[in-house]
Amino acid sequence: MRYHSPMKVFAENKKAGFNYEILEKFEAGLVLNGQEAKAIKIRGISLAGSYVIVKPDGVYWFGAKIPPYQPANAGADYHEQRDRQLLLNKSEVIRLNGIASQKGLTFIPLRLYTKGRYEGSGKIKLEFGVGRGKKKFDKRETLKKRETEREIARSLQRF
Repeated sequence: MRYHSPMKVFAENKKAGFNYEILEKFEAGLVLNGQEAKAIKIRGISLAGSYVIVKPDGVYWFGAKIPPYQPANAGADYHEQRDRQLLLNKSEVIRLNGIASQKGLTFIPLRLYTKGRYEGSGKIKLEFGVGRGKKKFDKRETLKKRETEREIARSLQRF
């Protein structure tokens, strides 16, 4: 008998869908120390301003600020904004290297969540997407489409 609980989402990048056209999504584990994992689960984190980079030795997550779990007990060598390695299969890293070489594409963190058997336990995962930046007229088009959908929903509710 399997127990599947809903995954707990710690952070979500809501502006990513508005600012970028997401072409493909990837899921990766994170290399964290225990203090960082506890801080994410208790205090949370913001994905704003963070990004993913592909290097020859692996894939890294930059710009994420994880505050110390217990600021008074944080070591002198603890850095809130250090680069964190992402855990991916070798074939995925090779594929991401090919995508990174294409012009105009970028890697955007979308969600940070746990994936495991029980709520609160399990591994912390980062979902990031391959995206292409939207132009200003694309953003306006998205807003218009959203507004018309709202108007249709309102008119259907009246009946």
